[in-house]
This record gives sequence, structure tokens and C-alpha cells, in this order.
Amino acid sequence: MKRRQFLSGSVAASALAAAGPFSATAQAGNGSAAGGREFYQMRRYGLQSGPQTKLTGDYFSNALIPALGRMGMGPVGAFQVTIGPETPVYYMLIPGSSVEALVELDLRLAEDAVFMKAAEPFWGATAAAPAFERVESALLAAFAGWPRVTPPAAAATKGKRIFQLRTYESPSNGDHVRKVEMFHSGEFEIFLKAGFHPVFFGDALIGSRMPNLTYMLSFADQAELDAKWDLFRNDPDWKKLSTSPRFASDQLVTNITNLILSPLGCSEI
Repeated sequence: MKRRQFLSGSVAASALAAAGPFSATAQAGNGSAAGGREFYQMRRYGLQSGPQTKLTGDYFSNALIPALGRMGMGPVGAFQVTIGPETPVYYMLIPGSSVEALVELDLRLAEDAVFMKAAEPFWGATAAAPAFERVESALLAAFAGWPRVTPPAAAATKGKRIFQLRTYESPSNGDHVRKVEMFHSGEFEIFLKAGFHPVFFGDALIGSRMPNLTYMLSFADQAELDAKWDLFRNDPDWKKLSTSPRFASDQLVTNITNLILSPLGCSEI
């Protein structure tokens, strides 16, 4: 137990240090999401078409999401890629009140007998019939200006909805910090004025292709997505913000990953 506490504490300290100018806010929320912003574990499950998709979907629905609920984590998002470079791919968004809770998640799950019984087909899959190709994960801190997940209204009724997941990679830490600052300098308000429904904004603390940020938007369908982005691009406030001397450099973001996702039946988002 002491070793686990040391490891999780070390990761937490490193993650909060990486948060730079937002670390004070992150520390304030480290004990309780009500006292500050959330943290997120974003998981990407690379799958093969066929039995793996059903096995993984059943694992989410019957084992993982119920166990996360017992731990007080949620709402949990579970999605499949509908437009992207690779399919089938599932994504899972897990909110947590602290870095430690997310770092220790698999260790805590292994101590949950109810979870282990329900998860056995997935956790016990063999090399001859694996449950997945690879799982990748990243740890993110919610933006100070958007501190909590906000599911769309349709999530409560399992209504029709799609999601756009966008990741912005910056060439340097300085450019990354300025891009995060740009969201807090009016970009949130422009999204809302255009009628977007943002789900979350996260600053990557640990993961691949650093430094980067990721955010998610929700829409009823592709037509609404296209219409909202037209409003955003033509908004006078966006044109003013994007051409201001502090944010006008094209090099603030050097690569954008843009995915369209649909929710799995078990998704709480």
C-alpha cells in the first residue's frame, strides 16, 4: 500500500506540475471535483472487426461502467468512431475528482469482486482470442474555464446524438499554453453563441504526442455540426480573436485530429 501511495503521489505531483499556470486550480480540485475542476482518463481501444467489438461493448456495459459508478465516477462516456482514420475503435471518457483516483483505477477495479466476476470474459481473454488489439490512455485536466463534463440533454433519454472529438497539437509548450489561454479569452463564449454544446475541454498531462489539448462537442446530427461550424467561422468575435496579435500565429497548432463519434448504448454522455 505504501508503494502504491508513493507511485500515485509521484504521478499526481508530476501531472500537476505539468499543468503549468493552472496547477493551483488543479490542486484545489484534487480532493473533490466540487471544489475545482475534474480530471479525465481518456482510453482508446483499438479493435478488430468481429467478436472483439461485442466483447468490449459488453465489458463496458456489464462490468466497467457499473464499477466506476460504485466508485463515484461519472458520467462515463463510451463511444465508437464513425468517421476517422481507423475503425473499429472505441473511446471511453472517465471523469475523476483526483489524479490519484484515475492513476490507481485498474488497481482498485481488481479489488472489486463484483467487477472481476462481470469482467472475466474480457480480462481473462487469451492470446488466441484477445479482447482487443491495444489500449492507449491519456490523463487530462479539465480547463479552468470549463471544469466539468456537461452531457447533452439527449444523453438522459438515449436520444440521437453524435460527437466531435478534436485534439490540437502544438509545437512548443509556450504555444500550447497560449492556445489554452485563447479558449479562456473568448473562445468558449463564441462556441456558446453559435449554439454548440461543449462536453469537455481537457489539457493533456500524460499521454502521447505532447503537448496537446482535447475537447468534445455534441450535435444532433452531421447537418447541425456543419451549420454550427459555419456560424462559428463567420462570427465577428472569432475573426477578431483569431487575428489578435497574441493568437494570430498559425503555429499555435500544428496538427489537428478530428473524429466523429457515436455513443454506445451504455454511454452516460
